[in-house]
Amino acid sequence: MNKLRLLIVEDEAHIRDMIRFALERADFIIEEAQDTQEARQLIADSLPDLILLDWMLPNQSGLDFLRQLKQNEQTRELPIMMLTARTDEADTIRGLNSGADDYLTKPFSPKELIARINAVIRRTSPRISERTVELDGLCIDQDTHRVSYNGTLIELGPTEYRFLLFFMTHKERVYSRNQLLDHIWGNNAYLDERTVDVHIGRLRKILTNYDLNWMIQTVRGSGYRFSNRR
Repeated sequence: MNKLRLLIVEDEAHIRDMIRFALERADFIIEEAQDTQEARQLIADSLPDLILLDWMLPNQSGLDFLRQLKQNEQTRELPIMMLTARTDEADTIRGLNSGADDYLTKPFSPKELIARINAVIRRTSPRISERTVELDGLCIDQDTHRVSYNGTLIELGPTEYRFLLFFMTHKERVYSRNQLLDHIWGNNAYLDERTVDVHIGRLRKILTNYDLNWMIQTVRGSGYRFSNRR
């Protein structure tokens, strides 16, 4: 099974080291940022599976950063745990009401941290805990990147694979071309909207062989939707 990638946003190096040591022993892949600026760049490069976010950070508070992430369409579904020395009940409520999926006060034990992380992942991220995505016989194994239909393997290029995975985990919602550019390539990519049409055209052509091309539906004036309803 693929290892989960966690981002620690913490300005105190010794705390980052302690957390990283514990989580790497638990078989997580760890990235680190000492402030929200570094964190923002890492998130733009590649979305982590979960963020461990300190409240008290230089330049911008973790709470403000949390609110920004939850207001951004690309990152609002990211599981986020706040790690903080603020123990007042009012602070806990502020953190949770701002969108935090859990709130752990310092000091904490590595065992409790790992247990809380696993609980958040199970509760908020079926896309992580369930590595196989299936819809009406169309199946994606995220560990092997194999795509199949009723047991028959479907050969896809890497970009078409990312499109299909995104569509199958966000079915029935309409996405504009710009939104799809952001989700597939990241918001730092400067590509023409027609790039989306090209890759969706390729994906539809492959799915035509299995009479599944109709699942990718054009919504006039808005973009694309993936649906198993004709």
